Amino acid sequence: MDRNCICENCEFRNIVFALLDEKDVQSLCDNKEELLFRKGEVIHHEGDKITYFKYLKSGLVKLYRKTTSGEEQVVTITKPFEFVSNISIFSEEKYGYSVAAVEDSVVCAIKLDFIKKIALENGAFAMGLLSKVSKVNEKIITQTLDIRQKNLVGRVAYILLYFSNEIYSTRIFDLPVSRKEIADFIGMSTANVIRTLSDFKKEGIIRIYGKTIEIVDVSRLEIMSRKG
Repeated sequence: MDRNCICENCEFRNIVFALLDEKDVQSLCDNKEELLFRKGEVIHHEGDKITYFKYLKSGLVKLYRKTTSGEEQVVTITKPFEFVSNISIFSEEKYGYSVAAVEDSVVCAIKLDFIKKIALENGAFAMGLLSKVSKVNEKIITQTLDIRQKNLVGRVAYILLYFSNEIYSTRIFDLPVSRKEIADFIGMSTANVIRTLSDFKKEGIIRIYGKTIEIVDVSRLEIMSRKG
């Protein structure tokens, strides 16, 4: 845990807290903690009481729920500067989803009472914050609908392009999640995901080196994602 405050140089402030004056920024520092979560650690569980506004500073996390049978339903996998843990902070007392690190991640945790106080005092800040949270909610809904209307091949192509374009901005990357987590994310069986990745490899669309994926034929993958 690191209580040192460097908010003046943080992307967090550039996104939302540019609307705060220096006094409020210092108050934020007094109410902020930086928490390190190792890969696989749970940042919070579904049903935990909401007491902090949490912001992903670095790393990668997944948002998920447990089914009645104990299976994971992965809602989204997302990168820094998106407020994924804050979907219901103004409407609920407890988290409706769990969030876990899929890479080593640093989370800024700010006391929720402080955020609410600043929002009541600073209308521009409140609107900026609500706008960011709303955009994340809209992205999750759009992504879910996009995935669900595709067939198996289209879904696997979509998720590979998502990691390549949205998460890592490169055609060669290490898959941060297991085949099962991909299956949970796109609503397919693990066996189908493994078979589809193998088919993509045989057809020369991708190369696979353990956890490393190289997209060789991005145009064909985009067609599969679009028409799938």
